[in-house]
Amino acid sequence: MSDLHAALKRHWGYDSFRPLQERIIQSLMAGSDVAVVMPTGGGKSLCYQLPALVLGKTVVVVSPLIALMQDQVAQLRDMGIPAAVLNSTQASDEQRAVMRAAVQGAFRLIYLSPERLARADTVNWLRQVPLVCFAIDEAHCISEWGHEFRPEYRQLSALRQHFPDKPIAAFTASATQRVRHDILQQLQLRDPHKYIASFHRANLRYIVRECDSQSHPRLLLAALQAYGGESVIVYAPTIASVEDTVDRLATKHIAAVPYHGQMDTATRRRNQELWMNDEVRVLVGTVAFGLGINKPAVRAVIHTSLPKSVEQYYQEAGRAGRDGQLADCVLLWQPKDAGLLAFFIEKLGDLAERERAWQRYHTIRRFAESARCRHLEICLHFGQVPKWQSCGMCDVCGNLPQWLEAPATAAEPKTKERAKAVAAERESASKPAPAVNAKPLPASGELLDYFKQWRTQTAQRAAVPAFVVLSDAALEDLCRKRPTNLRELLRVTGIGERKAELYGAEIFGCFEAFGRGERAAARESRTVSPAEETMRLLADGKSFAEIAQIRGRQLSTVVNMVADLIEKGRLEYRTRWVGEENHQRIVEAVDRLGSQWLKPLREALPPEISYEQIRLVVAYKRIAPQE
Repeated sequence: MSDLHAALKRHWGYDSFRPLQERIIQSLMAGSDVAVVMPTGGGKSLCYQLPALVLGKTVVVVSPLIALMQDQVAQLRDMGIPAAVLNSTQASDEQRAVMRAAVQGAFRLIYLSPERLARADTVNWLRQVPLVCFAIDEAHCISEWGHEFRPEYRQLSALRQHFPDKPIAAFTASATQRVRHDILQQLQLRDPHKYIASFHRANLRYIVRECDSQSHPRLLLAALQAYGGESVIVYAPTIASVEDTVDRLATKHIAAVPYHGQMDTATRRRNQELWMNDEVRVLVGTVAFGLGINKPAVRAVIHTSLPKSVEQYYQEAGRAGRDGQLADCVLLWQPKDAGLLAFFIEKLGDLAERERAWQRYHTIRRFAESARCRHLEICLHFGQVPKWQSCGMCDVCGNLPQWLEAPATAAEPKTKERAKAVAAERESASKPAPAVNAKPLPASGELLDYFKQWRTQTAQRAAVPAFVVLSDAALEDLCRKRPTNLRELLRVTGIGERKAELYGAEIFGCFEAFGRGERAAARESRTVSPAEETMRLLADGKSFAEIAQIRGRQLSTVVNMVADLIEKGRLEYRTRWVGEENHQRIVEAVDRLGSQWLKPLREALPPEISYEQIRLVVAYKRIAPQE
């Protein structure tokens, strides 16, 4: 055990383990199969990284995303732990070099996709590698009952047959009892040691509010203004809504960056880095954003529509408050969200999967409309039965943020009914949930800004994400302790011997420069009016497609903005945008069917006429004088 603690301090810079970590590591080192359910930010990766390091052999990690694998490998190498990733984006000679080195025992960890692991040549190669075990990350993906079922994960069921003597460790942050049972069965785990952490995140405040089309944008804006200066994630249901939200926030002077699956890799990485480095505080993303994000000081996660499931909501909301400080998880939903979810569900080809998706929808809808403690609902959903009935940390239990304490309006329904149910729940509550143990306040001010600037520059030189250099928690502890020598530097949380060797001289140099009066450069404002930029580009003769490319937006997002500007009288409609013939056809259809809904117009018009063209003509007709 002394070896474990010494390695933990030397490479990770931590003095002690988090709950359950030490026991999980002991089980793996003893050769047992392991099943672990631990919340986001609980420290799952350390549980398989440390045994590989101490035993001097290789752990094969199965991970669903190439970008996530690359970030983990970069982080490990920066701590002095040899690691590699093997995937199709690498050149053939690079792949061969990794495979040769692995056979010689050069790596402590190798990251593979489930598809790669299913290949016969991969299995034959791994039989020559000195293995400790297989670690399956995001293990809920193997279960058809899971909220992120991926058929390629099913192929991992052959692991036991191919490697009967190697332990298998399954890790997930969100799995119900049914999914946990399915994971054990699919991976054929033998008498696994099961570790299930509490699903109660006492430092998170859950806020759920039903809205309509008028109150929804107002509440989102109020929330983001309330968390001004803090890191926030906003989840939107579609790519179009991501881009629309970013543009609407820009008009309110709130800088935000978008993140979705159709952006090119370089743009996604740049936007993620801007947010990770606190250069932009708000990131608006689809579900494509989040896996492997290591940012402890996120003060709020805001969902702008109903998620697909309670598991998805718990996993995404759990990216708030990983530093143990108080954080908010806000769900602003509308009844019309059901239509969008139904659209996605009905696109599922497999009837059984479609039925499971509907079950998940009804469960998350019940959660959103429930009059029972949010924390209690989540715990019960995952099979945990708390001894308390009221948490004191959710809207149902009466804990509301100031920005939401305005008097209820007709646009926020069911308030009276919910209030009565809340009162009843409070009377029946046995005792409140345990209070959050306050941790030291995060370091702030000019010194922290100065070190964040140093971290950004250092990460850019090394072409790695900023958190690979030092985490937010490490920077804050560094600024609190202000070490003056190597021994004191090694007492900073998150700085081990390798980090001290790599960055110690630069860190001490930064303290000296700061003492002489040097400060972080002022950040440039990134709030640019998207409407003004779009109108300028149109005036320059750019097409809608060119504007979409310049602004990094989808064509539909640009056209919707132009249509809004037309309806507001800020931009004059041009017939040439849709063509004279198409313009006349759409006008005639609008005269017959009205302009309230686009779908009936689309169905009544020839297929070569696009939604974008219809949207522009509808905007024109809505403000055109009636004859």
